[in-house]
Amino acid sequence: MKKLCILGVTGSIGTQSIEVVLGHPELFTITAISCGRNIQKCEKIMNQLQIPHICVQEEKDYKYLKEKYPDKSFYLGSEGMIKIASLNEVDIVLNAVVGFAGLLPTIEAIKAGKDIAIANKETLVAAGHIIIPLVKEYQVKILPVDSEHSAIWQSLYGRSHNEIDKIILTCSGGSFRDKSKEELRNVTVDQALKHPNWNMGAKITVDSATLFNKGLEVIEAKWLFDVDYDQIEVLIHPESVIHSMVEFKDHAIIGQLGTPDMKLPIQYALTYPRRDNLIGSERLDLTKTNGLHFYHPDTDRFPALTLAYEAGRRGGSMPCVLNAANEQANSYFREGKIRFLDIYDLARQAMYAHQAIDQPTLDELLEIDKSTRLFVQKKVRLMNADYY
Repeated sequence: MKKLCILGVTGSIGTQSIEVVLGHPELFTITAISCGRNIQKCEKIMNQLQIPHICVQEEKDYKYLKEKYPDKSFYLGSEGMIKIASLNEVDIVLNAVVGFAGLLPTIEAIKAGKDIAIANKETLVAAGHIIIPLVKEYQVKILPVDSEHSAIWQSLYGRSHNEIDKIILTCSGGSFRDKSKEELRNVTVDQALKHPNWNMGAKITVDSATLFNKGLEVIEAKWLFDVDYDQIEVLIHPESVIHSMVEFKDHAIIGQLGTPDMKLPIQYALTYPRRDNLIGSERLDLTKTNGLHFYHPDTDRFPALTLAYEAGRRGGSMPCVLNAANEQANSYFREGKIRFLDIYDLARQAMYAHQAIDQPTLDELLEIDKSTRLFVQKKVRLMNADYY
């Protein structure tokens, strides 16, 4: 019986993780969860599964729950996430927190000897040079949950690293894959949130529309699979049937196929190396795919990939800057404070204004994340003072 801590339990990955657990009560029990502001959903989950340790982000929610449920243990904020991720009774931490906030709990969980099922790509993007050595030092596993990285991981099963020629990350193309650059100037938040294939949270759905999600995944893949950036290729695959592939030195290409359902990669990360029945998931019917198509992304319309490769190749603190600028700009777009194409401009300006540090410490990364967000905030104030 594996004992889980799920960080970000009320989000898209978190709720699908609950479905996986409910499908296999003989395999998993949930010891601890964290949530953001969706307290009603959190209450339902913690009562349904009798979860003893719960972390929330708001003090008012902490006080409310602690008074209502005196038999449970409650924790608050970032420090609370660190505590529940490090509990002795936890085996695996599934990090489904969105954004840079997932970094510190991951580091402390690794130090506490926990395996990490990682759905929080920002952790490796900003601090891969810290995380990977820690994983080796504490001899824990890092288990990919993103569908693309899980597909690569599955495709590499039983193969040697030196057999890899390149990794092929597939990409749906997001909500705006067929729009011209001129059309992108005036797209709305509602349009961005209508992903054609996947059901994801708002931040990730907008990242998918900009292709920043794929750019971050390029950097994540470099750290997870120890490859050079020249070995990572991105292809638009509108059908989202092949979730990613590996091309080997003999030119054989092996990929993982499935429906656009995150429960498969979630369950595989939790049961690895075993495969178990996947409850409540649709099977892929190849006779209904109506063809599979692939093409190269247009980096003129969607420059996020260019920026991500540039940040990744520069390394050091630059990916942290890219991530922080994108997170802040993404949030501003969803709030209606900037236009869609402004996201790229703000990320580019933040990168070009930053003097990269080759091997930043954790404290330096925390400061860089903060200062980059302030940089973007200042730029947006200058762009549109009416919002302030």
